[in-house]
Amino acid sequence: MTISTPVRQKSGLAAFWAVTFTTSWALWLVAIKLGGSPMSFPTVIPYVLGGFGPVIGAIVVRAGRARRRQPAPAHTVRLRLSARLLWVLPLLVMASATVLVAALLAYLVGGPAVSSTAGQSLIAAVGGPVPFVVSMLIAGPLAEEPGWRGTAYPRLRASMSRLRAGLLLGVVWAVWHLPLFFVHGTVQAAFGLISWGGLLFTISVLPMALLTGYAYERAGVAAAIAVHFGVNATMALLGVSSPMTQAFIVAVQVIVAITLLAWQRDRRADLPVHADPQPTPGRH
Repeated sequence: MTISTPVRQKSGLAAFWAVTFTTSWALWLVAIKLGGSPMSFPTVIPYVLGGFGPVIGAIVVRAGRARRRQPAPAHTVRLRLSARLLWVLPLLVMASATVLVAALLAYLVGGPAVSSTAGQSLIAAVGGPVPFVVSMLIAGPLAEEPGWRGTAYPRLRASMSRLRAGLLLGVVWAVWHLPLFFVHGTVQAAFGLISWGGLLFTISVLPMALLTGYAYERAGVAAAIAVHFGVNATMALLGVSSPMTQAFIVAVQVIVAITLLAWQRDRRADLPVHADPQPTPGRH
């Protein structure tokens, strides 16, 4: 097992933050200036490209690491371990279930009924199930996870536990979303920044960061993408907009995330790098 030094890892992390935020926020500010729907020309161009800020940041960091011939961070997950990929489907189902269970619980205590009507309308609007799946994969999971989990997370894990790394990354991730509250036509703008919906959306990023971080340590970026996709797609299909339902989703995901992180056989993953002298599966 080879690991890079903390100083070098922090340097790479700083570059990742800088490139990601500069790219995304600059492009989203252009989208705000242009006005109009984020799906209409020309606003759609900076809006969509801005979402790829984390991937662009990851490319810059990895190109720099390759140029300097630096080893991968200690907590990078080897995707070539095919057995790990068996976790992708169960984690996808789990992520989707957190939203569905929360929506049902909210309904039982007086919240909105659980219905697929909004989802059916959305699928029809984008041209069918295949375009829906493709758009939900690109807008969020594929555009972000190689950066947040594939690049930033293992560097944070070099010096902190999964809980601390997940929460810190969650805070950064939540801040990154802020310009979207001012792009007319986005989900965030529909909630409003100063509203219960906007507050709950921002808070919901924290348990999402824990769940995607857990998924990453199980099966790498593919699993993190699956969890991100499962949550986003299920919320879209159910048309989640009620603050009560949002609150239940946050609560359910917090419970699931803490339970997974406290799972007995995962405790070795929180040992400091120097306390684990023997190579373990999933590190290099």
